[in-house]
This record gives sequence, C-alpha cells and structure tokens, in this order.
Amino acid sequence: QVQLVESGGGLVQAGGSLKLSCAASGRNPNSYLMGWFRQAPGKEREFVAAISVTGDTPVYVDSVKGRFTIFRDNAKNAVYLQMNSLKLEDTAVYYCAAKTTGGWNTFAWTRKTNYGYWGQGTQVTVSS
Repeated sequence: QVQLVESGGGLVQAGGSLKLSCAASGRNPNSYLMGWFRQAPGKEREFVAAISVTGDTPVYVDSVKGRFTIFRDNAKNAVYLQMNSLKLEDTAVYYCAAKTTGGWNTFAWTRKTNYGYWGQGTQVTVSS
C-alpha cells in the first residue's frame, strides 16, 4: 500500500509558474513508476507526465512538452511537476499516481488504468 499526498496547487496568471509536489509513503514507494494526471471540469482525467523509477526517463503529453518538467527525489520519497508558461487550458485538478500494472513501454505509462494508487488531487487555476 502506498499513500500519495499532493501539494503546491493554487491560482496563477497565464505565463506564470507553479511547482507541484507529491509526497509518497507506505511500502516501497520508490519502487513505483510515478505519473501526474489532470482532470478539468467536464472532461476525462488525462495523462500529463510520468517518470521512471530511477528518474532518468520522463514522458510527457505533447501539450506540455517544453513547459513542464517531472522529476523525483527518491531520498525524499517525492515526485515533482514544475510547470512553466502556464496557459488557461492547464486549469485542472492535478493528481499524482503510482503505476502498479500494465506493460513497461512508454505507451503503458500514459494509461490511467495502469495506476493503482492515487492522491487526492490539488487544484491548479490559471487566470488571464
């Protein structure tokens, strides 16, 4: 069992930056590939980014490439999402998740059904 707690969300103007944090606890949290997903009102939860167990392989959805950076600090049992050049369409609840099943190709990393542990989410609101 792994527990995940997100923090760092808030209200920011378009073009601004936020850094989300995800604190992991429980059984061997550092042994999981970790991902960030987001869900805007009335929309499906979508993949944003994921990072390998060792932290050397990140994967991003095309809409955030070049603006967001995912990284992890296994010494602190934490995963982060640095978000720069935020846009109105980035407004959503952001969730941290641990991958527990599915394949190990990067396509599998983007499937929310492969993640078995989820945090409660943190709201990010981008204003004009």
